[in-house]
Amino acid sequence: MKAHIGDRLHVHGRNVGNPDQLGEIVEVRGADGGPPYVVRFPDGRESLIFPGPDSVVESREHISH
Repeated sequence: MKAHIGDRLHVHGRNVGNPDQLGEIVEVRGADGGPPYVVRFPDGRESLIFPGPDSVVESREHISH
């Protein structure tokens, strides 16, 4: 998994009733775009995330189209 600042992290809900989470990647701490990522969620909170298999990075270019 590789990401750039401004990409979106999409974390799929793992259980019925748990919504997906979307957040903007504001910092990439791993080498060559790898995790972990600092992600800002719409409510303003920021978290250090090590994405699992239920996560997808959506590129800035993909989001804007």
